Amino acid sequence: MPDRASVIAALDAILDPKTGQGLVAAGLVQGLTVAEDRAGFVMEVPTADAALYAPVRDAAEAALKALPGMARVSVVLSAEAITAPTRRASLSPQAVDQTRPKAPVATDRPAHVRRVLAIASGKGGVGKSTVAVNLAAAFAARGLSVGLLDADVYGPSLPTMLGISGQPEYRDGKIQPHVAHGLKAMSVGLLTRADDAMIWRGPMASQALTQMLTQTAWGTEEAPLDILVVDLPPGTGDVQLTLIQKTPLDGAVIVSTPQEVALADARRAHRLFEKVGVPTLGLVENMTGPVFGQGGAKAEAERLSTPFLGDLPLDAAFREGGDAGAPVVVSQPDGDIARRFAALAERVARALGLL
Repeated sequence: MPDRASVIAALDAILDPKTGQGLVAAGLVQGLTVAEDRAGFVMEVPTADAALYAPVRDAAEAALKALPGMARVSVVLSAEAITAPTRRASLSPQAVDQTRPKAPVATDRPAHVRRVLAIASGKGGVGKSTVAVNLAAAFAARGLSVGLLDADVYGPSLPTMLGISGQPEYRDGKIQPHVAHGLKAMSVGLLTRADDAMIWRGPMASQALTQMLTQTAWGTEEAPLDILVVDLPPGTGDVQLTLIQKTPLDGAVIVSTPQEVALADARRAHRLFEKVGVPTLGLVENMTGPVFGQGGAKAEAERLSTPFLGDLPLDAAFREGGDAGAPVVVSQPDGDIARRFAALAERVARALGLL
């Protein structure tokens, strides 16, 4: 198994064409990850130097692939324009508008996937992943063919919540997803060790998402996937924009707790989807009850003129099911929480035209 020292040595044997130093010594190796039989990093250069460094990237890939035990290598060449900072106040309104990033245009949905649903939250810690896993299980309980993609590349939780582990197989050029509780699941947490920190810059995180989204065997022509549920990381950053760019989203469900600090971030998530033309199918209030309050997400849904999909109580069963790798919808199918998720799944499936 390759170690970090041998990877660094191999990369430093390749010279930076500008400084004559090795790639690591020259500071060109960003976000290096080494895990079992794979390694990857980002090489960030000015746009004008992209052509100069393309052969360097190829040489780095070849050097890493030549290491004993190295099966998969990812070297991302990120070319970014480096310009002097401009004072925003000196720009005219027309110039300011021209500098704003344009909304990304989606390319195509993953092969043999009928619908793609994003589960989002502006803020972390609101139980978004728990809702995503249990909602996916509720879809499956209705007889739908369901996939679950863990797009939180920095904090993947799907392997623990579904009780799955081990690297996925590669067959016919496709990643074969794990199957648990009737769900086809894929997560970056299955590609790395559980205690690895994903010290990745935006381009590498985006590439990881793109690979899982487009190279996973979600369905076939004979048995297409009805719905792919994508558990997004918190916020409105690179991963969200990459997903929007790579596939048409059929809708988004936003998860929030009742208090204002979480609702403010849920509002921002809604605005993101609104700006790029993705319909928000509704808000879900999680952890409702005496600790965090009640009714905040419902009132926010009314302010945003979007449906309120229901509330979920703060219940130890959520934590127990997640820790045990068995979603509460599966472990307690006749319980109150499972019934709430069944109603939520029905509303969302109908909104997506799946029922």
